[in-house]
Amino acid sequence: MNAETTATGWTPGVSNVLGFLRRRRHGAALGALVALAATAYSVLGLVRLLTFRASAFDLVVFDQAVRGYATFGAPVEPVVGMRYGVGMDFLQLADHFSPIVAVLAPLYWIHSGPETLIVAQGALLASAAIPIWHYAERRVGAGPAHLVAVAYLASWPVAQAAGFDVHEAAFVPLLSAIMIERVDAGRMAAAIPAVIGLFLVKEDMGLLVVGFGVHLLVTRRRMEGAAFVLFGLGALVIVRNVLMPMAGSGAAGFHWAYGDRGATLGEVVLSVARDPLGALWQMVSPETKMDTLVLLLWPTLLTALLSPLVLTALPLVVERFLADRQQWWGTEYHYNAFVVAVLVCAAVDGAHRLGKRFPGWDVTARWAFAVCVIGVTLIPRFALGDLLEPSFYRGEPHVAAAREAVAKVPDGVVVEAANSVGPALTARTTVLLWEPRPYGASWIVADVARWTYPFADQDAQRRRVDEALRGGYVKVFERDGYIVLNRPS
Repeated sequence: MNAETTATGWTPGVSNVLGFLRRRRHGAALGALVALAATAYSVLGLVRLLTFRASAFDLVVFDQAVRGYATFGAPVEPVVGMRYGVGMDFLQLADHFSPIVAVLAPLYWIHSGPETLIVAQGALLASAAIPIWHYAERRVGAGPAHLVAVAYLASWPVAQAAGFDVHEAAFVPLLSAIMIERVDAGRMAAAIPAVIGLFLVKEDMGLLVVGFGVHLLVTRRRMEGAAFVLFGLGALVIVRNVLMPMAGSGAAGFHWAYGDRGATLGEVVLSVARDPLGALWQMVSPETKMDTLVLLLWPTLLTALLSPLVLTALPLVVERFLADRQQWWGTEYHYNAFVVAVLVCAAVDGAHRLGKRFPGWDVTARWAFAVCVIGVTLIPRFALGDLLEPSFYRGEPHVAAAREAVAKVPDGVVVEAANSVGPALTARTTVLLWEPRPYGASWIVADVARWTYPFADQDAQRRRVDEALRGGYVKVFERDGYIVLNRPS
Protein backbone atom coordinates (compact mmCIF):
# COMPACT_ATOMS: atom_id res chain seq x y z
CA MET A 1 0.00 0.00 0.00
CA ASN A 2 1.60 3.28 -1.07
CA ALA A 3 1.73 6.55 0.85
CA GLU A 4 -1.32 7.92 -0.95
CA THR A 5 -3.59 5.14 0.24
CA THR A 6 -6.07 6.29 2.86
CA ALA A 7 -6.70 4.64 6.19
CA THR A 8 -9.80 3.00 4.80
CA GLY A 9 -7.85 1.35 2.00
CA TRP A 10 -9.18 3.62 -0.76
CA THR A 11 -6.94 5.93 -2.71
CA PRO A 12 -8.07 9.59 -2.95
CA GLY A 13 -8.77 9.11 -6.64
CA VAL A 14 -11.16 6.22 -6.04
CA SER A 15 -12.86 8.12 -3.23
CA ASN A 16 -13.39 11.10 -5.52
CA VAL A 17 -14.90 8.89 -8.20
CA LEU A 18 -17.29 7.29 -5.70
CA GLY A 19 -18.27 10.72 -4.42
CA PHE A 20 -18.93 11.88 -7.96
CA LEU A 21 -21.09 8.83 -8.65
CA ARG A 22 -23.05 9.41 -5.45
CA ARG A 23 -23.66 13.02 -6.42
CA ARG A 24 -24.76 11.94 -9.88
CA ARG A 25 -27.13 9.41 -8.36
CA HIS A 26 -28.65 11.97 -6.00
CA GLY A 27 -28.87 14.51 -8.80
CA ALA A 28 -30.67 12.04 -11.06
CA ALA A 29 -33.13 11.13 -8.30
CA LEU A 30 -33.84 14.77 -7.54
CA GLY A 31 -34.22 15.58 -11.22
CA ALA A 32 -36.72 12.74 -11.61
CA LEU A 33 -38.76 14.01 -8.65
CA VAL A 34 -38.80 17.55 -10.02
CA ALA A 35 -39.80 16.37 -13.51
CA LEU A 36 -42.57 14.15 -12.14
CA ALA A 37 -43.95 16.93 -9.98
CA ALA A 38 -43.79 19.51 -12.78
CA THR A 39 -45.68 17.11 -15.02
CA ALA A 40 -48.33 16.50 -12.37
CA TYR A 41 -48.81 20.23 -11.74
CA SER A 42 -49.03 20.91 -15.48
CA VAL A 43 -51.54 18.13 -16.10
CA LEU A 44 -53.65 19.43 -13.23
CA GLY A 45 -53.78 22.91 -14.72
CA LEU A 46 -54.19 21.82 -18.34
CA VAL A 47 -57.09 19.48 -17.58
CA ARG A 48 -58.80 22.24 -15.63
CA LEU A 49 -58.34 24.55 -18.62
CA LEU A 50 -59.62 22.04 -21.17
CA THR A 51 -62.65 21.13 -19.05
CA PHE A 52 -63.64 24.76 -18.36
CA ARG A 53 -62.66 24.75 -14.69
CA ALA A 54 -60.13 27.57 -15.10
CA SER A 55 -61.23 31.18 -14.70
CA ALA A 56 -60.78 34.51 -16.41
CA PHE A 57 -59.77 35.87 -13.03
CA ASP A 58 -56.87 35.11 -12.96
CA LEU A 59 -55.71 33.02 -15.95
CA VAL A 60 -56.86 35.54 -18.56
CA VAL A 61 -55.33 38.33 -16.46
CA PHE A 62 -51.83 36.87 -16.69
CA ASP A 63 -52.24 35.73 -20.29
CA GLN A 64 -53.03 39.28 -21.38
CA ALA A 65 -50.07 40.73 -19.48
CA VAL A 66 -47.55 38.20 -20.80
CA ARG A 67 -48.98 38.52 -24.30
CA GLY A 68 -48.29 42.24 -24.14
CA TYR A 69 -44.65 41.64 -23.24
CA ALA A 70 -44.34 38.93 -25.91
CA THR A 71 -45.44 41.33 -28.64
CA PHE A 72 -43.01 44.01 -27.39
CA GLY A 73 -45.92 46.09 -26.16
CA ALA A 74 -47.23 47.21 -22.81
CA PRO A 75 -48.50 44.56 -20.36
CA VAL A 76 -52.10 45.74 -20.53
CA GLU A 77 -54.94 43.87 -18.86
CA PRO A 78 -58.24 44.84 -20.50
CA VAL A 79 -60.11 42.29 -18.40
CA VAL A 80 -58.92 43.98 -15.18
CA GLY A 81 -59.09 47.55 -16.47
CA MET A 82 -62.72 47.29 -17.49
CA ARG A 83 -63.59 45.53 -14.23
CA TYR A 84 -62.06 48.46 -12.30
CA GLY A 85 -63.68 51.00 -14.61
CA VAL A 86 -60.36 52.46 -15.81
CA GLY A 87 -60.34 51.30 -19.43
CA MET A 88 -58.81 48.76 -21.79
CA ASP A 89 -55.25 50.12 -21.50
CA PHE A 90 -54.83 49.39 -17.80
CA LEU A 91 -51.27 48.25 -17.02
CA GLN A 92 -50.59 45.08 -15.09
CA LEU A 93 -47.95 46.94 -13.06
CA ALA A 94 -50.70 49.13 -11.59
CA ASP A 95 -52.74 46.10 -10.56
CA HIS A 96 -49.93 44.09 -8.96
CA PHE A 97 -46.28 45.02 -9.41
CA SER A 98 -45.18 41.80 -11.13
CA PRO A 99 -42.73 42.70 -13.91
CA ILE A 100 -41.07 39.30 -13.41
CA VAL A 101 -43.77 37.71 -15.58
CA ALA A 102 -41.97 39.29 -18.54
CA VAL A 103 -39.43 36.44 -18.36
CA LEU A 104 -42.22 34.15 -19.58
CA ALA A 105 -42.79 36.21 -22.72
CA PRO A 106 -40.26 34.33 -24.93
CA LEU A 107 -42.23 31.14 -24.26
CA TYR A 108 -45.15 32.77 -26.09
CA TRP A 109 -43.02 32.87 -29.22
CA ILE A 110 -43.18 29.06 -29.11
CA HIS A 111 -46.84 28.73 -28.13
CA SER A 112 -49.02 31.76 -27.49
CA GLY A 113 -51.71 30.79 -25.02
CA PRO A 114 -52.54 30.11 -21.37
CA GLU A 115 -51.32 26.53 -21.72
CA THR A 116 -47.79 27.91 -21.83
CA LEU A 117 -48.29 29.72 -18.53
CA ILE A 118 -49.66 26.59 -16.87
CA VAL A 119 -46.65 24.49 -17.88
CA ALA A 120 -44.24 27.26 -16.87
CA GLN A 121 -45.92 27.54 -13.48
CA GLY A 122 -45.58 23.80 -12.97
CA ALA A 123 -41.87 23.95 -13.73
CA LEU A 124 -41.31 26.92 -11.42
CA LEU A 125 -43.13 25.36 -8.49
CA ALA A 126 -41.31 22.05 -8.89
CA SER A 127 -37.86 23.62 -9.32
CA ALA A 128 -37.92 24.99 -5.78
CA ALA A 129 -37.24 21.42 -4.61
CA ILE A 130 -33.64 21.77 -5.87
CA PRO A 131 -32.44 24.53 -3.49
CA ILE A 132 -34.59 23.00 -0.74
CA TRP A 133 -32.76 19.68 -1.23
CA HIS A 134 -29.36 21.37 -1.05
CA TYR A 135 -30.36 23.21 2.11
CA ALA A 136 -31.69 20.00 3.69
CA GLU A 137 -28.71 17.89 2.58
CA ARG A 138 -26.35 19.99 4.68
CA ARG A 139 -28.49 19.43 7.78
CA VAL A 140 -30.10 16.00 7.52
CA GLY A 141 -28.05 14.18 4.88
CA ALA A 142 -28.64 13.38 1.22
CA GLY A 143 -31.11 10.51 1.65
CA PRO A 144 -33.43 12.32 4.09
CA ALA A 145 -33.15 15.44 1.92
CA HIS A 146 -34.93 13.54 -0.86
CA LEU A 147 -37.77 12.82 1.56
CA VAL A 148 -37.92 16.53 2.39
CA ALA A 149 -38.08 17.32 -1.33
CA VAL A 150 -41.01 14.94 -1.72
CA ALA A 151 -42.72 16.55 1.27
CA TYR A 152 -42.40 19.96 -0.41
CA LEU A 153 -43.50 18.72 -3.84
CA ALA A 154 -46.55 17.00 -2.35
CA SER A 155 -47.39 19.88 -0.01
CA TRP A 156 -50.87 21.30 -0.13
CA PRO A 157 -49.86 24.98 -0.64
CA VAL A 158 -48.04 23.99 -3.83
CA ALA A 159 -50.95 21.82 -4.93
CA GLN A 160 -53.45 24.62 -4.38
CA ALA A 161 -51.33 27.06 -6.36
CA ALA A 162 -51.00 24.60 -9.25
CA GLY A 163 -54.73 23.90 -9.16
CA PHE A 164 -55.90 27.52 -9.30
CA ASP A 165 -55.09 29.15 -12.63
CA VAL A 166 -51.68 30.91 -12.84
CA HIS A 167 -50.23 33.50 -10.47
CA GLU A 168 -47.04 35.38 -9.74
CA ALA A 169 -46.78 33.28 -6.57
CA ALA A 170 -45.24 30.51 -8.71
CA PHE A 171 -41.91 32.37 -8.65
CA VAL A 172 -41.71 32.76 -4.88
CA PRO A 173 -40.92 29.22 -3.66
CA LEU A 174 -37.94 29.00 -6.02
CA LEU A 175 -36.60 32.50 -5.34
CA SER A 176 -37.10 32.34 -1.57
CA ALA A 177 -35.48 28.90 -1.38
CA ILE A 178 -32.48 30.12 -3.40
CA MET A 179 -32.13 33.14 -1.12
CA ILE A 180 -32.19 30.98 2.01
CA GLU A 181 -29.93 28.25 0.62
CA ARG A 182 -27.28 30.58 -0.82
CA VAL A 183 -27.03 32.64 2.37
CA ASP A 184 -26.83 29.43 4.39
CA ALA A 185 -24.02 28.25 2.13
CA GLY A 186 -22.08 31.45 2.82
CA ARG A 187 -22.66 32.76 -0.71
CA MET A 188 -24.34 36.05 0.13
CA ALA A 189 -23.53 37.62 -3.25
CA ALA A 190 -25.19 34.70 -5.03
CA ALA A 191 -28.39 35.33 -3.01
CA ILE A 192 -28.77 38.92 -4.22
CA PRO A 193 -30.26 38.05 -7.66
CA ALA A 194 -32.94 36.00 -5.91
CA VAL A 195 -33.71 38.91 -3.58
CA ILE A 196 -34.03 41.30 -6.52
CA GLY A 197 -36.22 38.74 -8.26
CA LEU A 198 -38.54 38.65 -5.25
CA PHE A 199 -38.99 42.42 -5.43
CA LEU A 200 -40.14 41.98 -9.04
CA VAL A 201 -42.75 39.36 -8.14
CA LYS A 202 -45.25 41.46 -6.19
CA GLU A 203 -45.45 44.74 -4.36
CA ASP A 204 -45.41 43.14 -0.88
CA MET A 205 -42.38 40.87 -1.31
CA GLY A 206 -40.32 43.39 0.62
CA LEU A 207 -42.06 41.94 3.68
CA LEU A 208 -40.52 38.54 2.99
CA VAL A 209 -37.06 40.10 2.68
CA VAL A 210 -37.61 42.07 5.89
CA GLY A 211 -38.56 38.85 7.66
CA PHE A 212 -35.40 37.17 6.40
CA GLY A 213 -33.39 40.14 7.62
CA VAL A 214 -34.92 39.80 11.08
CA HIS A 215 -33.92 36.13 11.05
CA LEU A 216 -30.33 37.13 10.24
CA LEU A 217 -30.36 39.68 13.05
CA VAL A 218 -31.62 37.09 15.53
CA THR A 219 -28.89 34.68 14.45
CA ARG A 220 -26.25 37.39 15.05
CA ARG A 221 -25.50 38.26 11.44
CA ARG A 222 -26.19 41.89 12.19
CA MET A 223 -24.71 43.66 9.18
CA GLU A 224 -26.39 41.37 6.67
CA GLY A 225 -29.64 41.37 8.63
CA ALA A 226 -29.80 45.16 8.83
CA ALA A 227 -29.12 45.38 5.09
CA PHE A 228 -31.96 42.98 4.27
CA VAL A 229 -34.39 44.81 6.57
CA LEU A 230 -33.54 48.23 5.14
CA PHE A 231 -33.53 46.95 1.58
CA GLY A 232 -36.93 45.27 2.07
CA LEU A 233 -38.52 48.33 3.68
CA GLY A 234 -37.11 50.57 0.98
CA ALA A 235 -38.52 48.34 -1.74
CA LEU A 236 -41.97 48.41 -0.11
CA VAL A 237 -42.03 52.20 -0.06
CA ILE A 238 -40.63 52.69 -3.57
CA VAL A 239 -42.86 50.10 -5.26
CA ARG A 240 -46.12 51.08 -3.55
CA ASN A 241 -45.64 54.86 -3.40
CA VAL A 242 -43.64 55.55 -6.56
CA LEU A 243 -43.63 52.81 -9.18
CA MET A 244 -47.24 51.63 -8.95
CA PRO A 245 -48.71 55.16 -9.00
CA MET A 246 -46.54 55.88 -12.04
CA ALA A 247 -48.16 52.89 -13.74
CA GLY A 248 -51.66 54.15 -12.94
CA SER A 249 -52.45 52.67 -9.55
CA GLY A 250 -54.15 54.65 -6.82
CA ALA A 251 -52.06 55.85 -3.89
CA ALA A 252 -52.71 52.64 -1.96
CA GLY A 253 -53.23 50.43 -4.96
CA PHE A 254 -56.39 48.58 -5.88
CA HIS A 255 -55.96 45.88 -3.27
CA TRP A 256 -55.70 47.78 0.01
CA ALA A 257 -57.53 45.67 2.60
CA TYR A 258 -56.81 47.43 5.89
CA GLY A 259 -59.30 50.27 5.92
CA ASP A 260 -60.21 49.60 9.55
CA ARG A 261 -56.58 50.18 10.59
CA GLY A 262 -55.46 52.95 8.27
CA ALA A 263 -54.86 54.11 4.73
CA THR A 264 -51.10 53.52 4.63
CA LEU A 265 -48.60 50.95 5.86
CA GLY A 266 -47.37 53.37 8.51
CA GLU A 267 -50.88 53.89 9.86
CA VAL A 268 -51.41 50.14 10.06
CA VAL A 269 -48.16 49.69 11.99
CA LEU A 270 -49.19 52.42 14.45
CA SER A 271 -52.60 50.82 14.85
CA VAL A 272 -51.05 47.48 15.72
CA ALA A 273 -48.61 49.13 18.13
CA ARG A 274 -51.47 50.86 19.95
CA ASP A 275 -53.54 47.69 20.23
CA PRO A 276 -51.24 44.64 20.12
CA LEU A 277 -53.70 42.36 21.91
CA GLY A 278 -56.45 43.27 19.47
CA ALA A 279 -54.12 42.60 16.55
CA LEU A 280 -53.13 39.26 18.06
CA TRP A 281 -56.77 38.29 18.43
CA GLN A 282 -57.42 39.32 14.84
CA MET A 283 -54.59 37.00 13.77
CA VAL A 284 -56.42 33.94 15.11
CA SER A 285 -60.05 34.92 14.60
CA PRO A 286 -62.14 33.69 12.87
CA GLU A 287 -61.33 30.01 13.15
CA THR A 288 -60.35 29.78 9.47
CA LYS A 289 -57.06 31.50 10.26
CA MET A 290 -56.18 28.99 12.96
CA ASP A 291 -57.04 26.14 10.61
CA THR A 292 -54.65 27.57 8.02
CA LEU A 293 -51.85 28.05 10.54
CA VAL A 294 -52.22 24.49 11.79
CA LEU A 295 -52.22 23.11 8.26
CA LEU A 296 -49.10 25.12 7.46
CA LEU A 297 -47.17 23.88 10.49
CA TRP A 298 -48.27 20.41 11.53
CA PRO A 299 -47.37 18.59 8.26
CA THR A 300 -43.74 19.32 9.23
CA LEU A 301 -44.43 18.19 12.81
CA LEU A 302 -44.18 21.79 14.08
CA THR A 303 -40.38 21.80 13.84
CA ALA A 304 -40.48 25.08 11.91
CA LEU A 305 -41.28 26.71 15.25
CA LEU A 306 -37.88 25.57 16.57
CA SER A 307 -36.00 27.63 13.95
CA PRO A 308 -35.58 31.42 13.83
CA LEU A 309 -35.93 31.06 10.07
CA VAL A 310 -39.69 30.89 10.62
CA LEU A 311 -39.54 34.66 11.25
CA THR A 312 -39.06 35.08 7.49
CA ALA A 313 -42.64 33.99 6.83
CA LEU A 314 -44.19 35.94 9.70
CA PRO A 315 -44.65 39.36 7.99
CA LEU A 316 -46.51 37.83 5.03
CA VAL A 317 -48.76 35.79 7.31
CA VAL A 318 -49.53 38.88 9.41
CA GLU A 319 -50.25 40.84 6.23
CA ARG A 320 -52.86 38.29 5.17
CA PHE A 321 -54.52 37.71 8.51
CA LEU A 322 -54.89 41.39 9.41
CA ALA A 323 -56.64 42.04 6.10
CA ASP A 324 -60.39 42.18 5.63
CA ARG A 325 -60.36 39.81 2.62
CA GLN A 326 -61.70 36.41 3.66
CA GLN A 327 -60.24 34.71 0.59
CA TRP A 328 -56.75 35.55 1.90
CA TRP A 329 -57.21 33.62 5.15
CA GLY A 330 -57.91 30.06 4.07
CA THR A 331 -56.33 27.20 2.17
CA GLU A 332 -58.37 27.28 -1.03
CA TYR A 333 -56.27 29.56 -3.20
CA HIS A 334 -52.60 30.23 -3.97
CA TYR A 335 -51.70 32.56 -1.11
CA ASN A 336 -49.93 29.96 1.03
CA ALA A 337 -47.45 29.26 -1.77
CA PHE A 338 -45.72 32.54 -0.85
CA VAL A 339 -44.41 31.03 2.40
CA VAL A 340 -44.30 27.27 1.81
CA ALA A 341 -40.60 27.00 0.85
CA VAL A 342 -39.60 29.18 3.80
CA LEU A 343 -41.56 27.00 6.21
CA VAL A 344 -40.11 23.78 4.78
CA CYS A 345 -36.56 25.12 5.20
CA ALA A 346 -37.39 26.34 8.70
CA ALA A 347 -38.75 22.90 9.54
CA VAL A 348 -35.53 21.27 8.31
CA ASP A 349 -33.48 23.62 10.46
CA GLY A 350 -35.75 22.99 13.43
CA ALA A 351 -35.41 19.21 13.03
CA HIS A 352 -31.64 19.60 12.79
CA ARG A 353 -31.58 21.61 16.02
CA LEU A 354 -33.75 18.99 17.70
CA GLY A 355 -31.45 16.23 16.47
CA LYS A 356 -28.44 17.92 18.02
CA ARG A 357 -30.18 17.89 21.40
CA PHE A 358 -30.94 14.16 21.09
CA PRO A 359 -27.92 12.82 19.18
CA GLY A 360 -28.60 9.14 19.75
CA TRP A 361 -32.16 9.08 18.49
CA ASP A 362 -31.60 9.57 14.74
CA VAL A 363 -34.17 12.35 14.93
CA THR A 364 -33.60 13.95 11.54
CA ALA A 365 -33.94 10.77 9.47
CA ARG A 366 -37.11 9.75 11.28
CA TRP A 367 -38.49 13.24 11.00
CA ALA A 368 -37.81 13.37 7.25
CA PHE A 369 -39.57 10.04 6.73
CA ALA A 370 -42.56 11.19 8.80
CA VAL A 371 -43.06 14.51 6.99
CA CYS A 372 -42.74 12.77 3.64
CA VAL A 373 -45.49 10.32 4.63
CA ILE A 374 -47.69 13.15 5.91
CA GLY A 375 -47.25 15.13 2.71
CA VAL A 376 -48.14 12.17 0.52
CA THR A 377 -51.16 11.19 2.61
CA LEU A 378 -52.52 14.74 2.38
CA ILE A 379 -52.55 14.64 -1.44
CA PRO A 380 -56.15 13.35 -1.78
CA ARG A 381 -57.45 16.17 0.40
CA PHE A 382 -56.22 18.96 -1.85
CA ALA A 383 -55.95 19.83 -5.53
CA LEU A 384 -53.45 17.13 -6.53
CA GLY A 385 -55.98 14.56 -5.39
CA ASP A 386 -58.04 15.42 -8.49
CA LEU A 387 -55.44 13.61 -10.56
CA LEU A 388 -56.42 10.37 -8.83
CA GLU A 389 -60.08 10.67 -9.92
CA PRO A 390 -61.00 9.36 -13.43
CA SER A 391 -63.98 11.72 -13.55
CA PHE A 392 -61.61 14.70 -13.31
CA TYR A 393 -60.30 14.04 -16.82
CA ARG A 394 -63.77 13.65 -18.35
CA GLY A 395 -65.16 16.89 -17.00
CA GLU A 396 -68.84 17.74 -16.67
CA PRO A 397 -71.42 16.85 -19.36
CA HIS A 398 -71.78 20.51 -20.34
CA VAL A 399 -68.13 20.78 -21.50
CA ALA A 400 -69.07 19.82 -25.07
CA ALA A 401 -71.60 22.66 -25.18
CA ALA A 402 -69.01 25.10 -23.83
CA ARG A 403 -66.56 24.13 -26.57
CA GLU A 404 -69.24 24.56 -29.21
CA ALA A 405 -70.13 27.98 -27.83
CA VAL A 406 -66.50 29.09 -27.88
CA ALA A 407 -66.17 27.97 -31.50
CA LYS A 408 -68.94 30.39 -32.52
CA VAL A 409 -66.82 33.41 -31.57
CA PRO A 410 -64.54 34.61 -34.42
CA ASP A 411 -60.89 35.50 -33.96
CA GLY A 412 -59.74 39.01 -33.15
CA VAL A 413 -62.94 40.32 -31.58
CA VAL A 414 -63.69 41.76 -28.15
CA VAL A 415 -65.86 39.35 -26.19
CA GLU A 416 -67.52 39.48 -22.79
CA ALA A 417 -67.12 35.91 -21.56
CA ALA A 418 -68.34 34.05 -18.51
CA ASN A 419 -65.57 33.53 -15.98
CA SER A 420 -65.05 29.85 -16.84
CA VAL A 421 -65.21 30.48 -20.60
CA GLY A 422 -62.72 33.34 -20.85
CA PRO A 423 -59.56 31.18 -20.67
CA ALA A 424 -60.66 29.21 -23.75
CA LEU A 425 -60.95 32.42 -25.77
CA THR A 426 -58.04 34.54 -24.57
CA ALA A 427 -55.47 33.20 -27.06
CA ARG A 428 -57.41 34.56 -30.04
CA THR A 429 -59.70 37.32 -28.75
CA THR A 430 -59.68 40.20 -26.30
CA VAL A 431 -61.56 38.83 -23.32
CA LEU A 432 -63.55 40.95 -20.90
CA LEU A 433 -65.39 39.49 -17.94
CA TRP A 434 -69.12 38.98 -18.47
CA GLU A 435 -70.76 40.61 -15.48
CA PRO A 436 -73.84 42.65 -14.51
CA ARG A 437 -72.36 45.83 -15.98
CA PRO A 438 -72.40 45.79 -19.82
CA TYR A 439 -69.28 46.83 -21.75
CA GLY A 440 -70.73 46.93 -25.25
CA ALA A 441 -68.49 44.23 -26.72
CA SER A 442 -69.59 42.84 -30.07
CA TRP A 443 -69.78 39.29 -28.69
CA ILE A 444 -71.01 37.81 -25.43
CA VAL A 445 -70.65 34.23 -24.21
CA ALA A 446 -73.01 33.81 -21.26
CA ASP A 447 -73.72 30.91 -18.92
CA VAL A 448 -77.15 30.88 -17.29
CA ALA A 449 -77.22 27.27 -16.06
CA ARG A 450 -74.46 27.59 -13.46
CA TRP A 451 -73.56 30.40 -11.08
CA THR A 452 -70.63 32.36 -12.43
CA TYR A 453 -68.52 35.05 -10.79
CA PRO A 454 -69.27 37.93 -10.17
CA PHE A 455 -73.05 37.61 -10.41
CA ALA A 456 -75.16 37.34 -7.27
CA ASP A 457 -77.18 34.40 -8.63
CA GLN A 458 -78.41 32.71 -11.80
CA ASP A 459 -81.49 34.92 -11.99
CA ALA A 460 -79.17 37.92 -12.36
CA GLN A 461 -77.35 36.09 -15.14
CA ARG A 462 -80.59 35.46 -17.03
CA ARG A 463 -81.65 39.08 -16.61
CA ARG A 464 -78.32 40.18 -18.05
CA VAL A 465 -78.95 38.08 -21.18
CA ASP A 466 -82.48 39.45 -21.52
CA GLU A 467 -81.16 43.02 -21.26
CA ALA A 468 -78.61 42.33 -24.00
CA LEU A 469 -81.30 40.92 -26.30
CA ARG A 470 -83.46 43.99 -25.72
CA GLY A 471 -80.43 46.15 -26.45
CA GLY A 472 -79.93 44.79 -29.97
CA TYR A 473 -77.89 41.61 -29.53
CA VAL A 474 -78.87 38.53 -31.53
CA LYS A 475 -78.72 35.00 -30.16
CA VAL A 476 -76.52 32.83 -32.37
CA PHE A 477 -76.12 29.77 -30.13
CA GLU A 478 -77.77 28.19 -27.10
CA ARG A 479 -77.12 24.82 -25.50
CA ASP A 480 -76.92 23.49 -21.94
CA GLY A 481 -77.10 26.99 -20.51
CA TYR A 482 -74.42 28.53 -22.75
CA ILE A 483 -75.68 31.41 -24.85
CA VAL A 484 -73.67 33.23 -27.50
CA LEU A 485 -74.84 36.71 -28.44
CA ASN A 486 -73.66 38.98 -31.24
CA ARG A 487 -74.45 42.62 -31.84
CA PRO A 488 -74.61 43.23 -35.60
CA SER A 489 -72.44 46.09 -36.86
